[in-house]
Amino acid sequence: MLRTIVVLMSVIALHAEVRVMSLGQAVELAMKQNPDIALARLDEQKATDAVRVARDPFVPKVVVGSGLAYSSGFPLSIEGSAPSVVRADGIATVFNRPQSYRVSQARESVRAAAIDSAARRDEVALRAALVFLDVAQLGQAISVARQQVAMLEQIAESTSLRVSEGRELPIESKRAALRVAQARQRTRQLEAARENAETTLAAVLGFGPEDRVSPSEQEVHVPPPAGTVEELVQMALDSSQETRRLESAVLSQTLEVKANRAAKLPRIDLMAQYALFARYNNYDDFFRKFQRNNGQLGISFQFPLLAGSAAAANADRANSEIAKLRIQMNQVRNRIATDTRQAHQEVERASGALDVARLDLDVAREQVSLLLAQSGEGRATLGQVEEARFAEAEKWIALYDARFSADRGRLALLKLTGNLMVALR
Repeated sequence: MLRTIVVLMSVIALHAEVRVMSLGQAVELAMKQNPDIALARLDEQKATDAVRVARDPFVPKVVVGSGLAYSSGFPLSIEGSAPSVVRADGIATVFNRPQSYRVSQARESVRAAAIDSAARRDEVALRAALVFLDVAQLGQAISVARQQVAMLEQIAESTSLRVSEGRELPIESKRAALRVAQARQRTRQLEAARENAETTLAAVLGFGPEDRVSPSEQEVHVPPPAGTVEELVQMALDSSQETRRLESAVLSQTLEVKANRAAKLPRIDLMAQYALFARYNNYDDFFRKFQRNNGQLGISFQFPLLAGSAAAANADRANSEIAKLRIQMNQVRNRIATDTRQAHQEVERASGALDVARLDLDVAREQVSLLLAQSGEGRATLGQVEEARFAEAEKWIALYDARFSADRGRLALLKLTGNLMVALR
């Protein structure tokens, strides 16, 4: 049984892999193999193929076939043509204004798909960076938590010694043991959270569920966006993928209106036909002259005298959609401006909290130094020193939390202003 367990653990270890990389490497890898980005690329390809479909009527087409038939009496038509050994038909649209607008509309869909793809890349980059920072912050917290466990174990030992000497009440020993158990539980929780975050990061980067990704650096620096609030708002408005998508939708609907209004225009097709006839179809009996090779080249004109009401209704519906999109665009621009200002305020607040956390840590470290000096002079006990070190460790964890909050706010603001990819690379 033990041997089987060892073999299973070895197999799991072979398949599971902890990949170590920097933030820039993680983001670059996410751009290559994240499933959402792969789906966006497929949507772009589908939009490109739709342009080819829309242009198809303008591409010359030639169909070769045969109209072989036995004729009794007058040679009737086969599929609209006289019976022939070989027949070739060619057609190409020369002028079809509604279809031309459909082609332009399909090309606009390609641009919209590219905009959606860029938006997905920004979202994936932000998600990868946030999870990466979460893993790094948890790693720092685990290091401090383990130090706290060691400190509390020393305090528990010294407390037990003082209890055995009768200098402390027995409840103090139990209280110290409780703090050790709580610190160990906290460490285990942090380790489990980091493992889950590493698995999540691996999934964002396109790896399997058995893989994990760990940061190669414990401290990750996210540069703050440069500029005043108004400059950041303008940058966010100029770089907004959502606004561009709505603008593309407005242009697409405008082309839809033009295509429906152009339904009254004529359509011109270039037609060509070749047929090779055989004598056994009674041509000599009904026609004065027989010619084996026959061809035609001409132009087909179609004038829609009564186009119906569907085209006008579709044009009106597209105009209504344009009005709706313009309202949505104004709403989006207002929301982007508000979100950017709030994100800037959050960054300022988080930066202030980070400064406070640094000062708080400096005070805690000074307190430890002071107690160490007093301990050397016999004016402070070892327990007081250990308690101060434990408090210093708590301040370190608070500093890491404040730094993570500040970096998270900076990333959100960088994404809003369109500078996320440049900052992460």
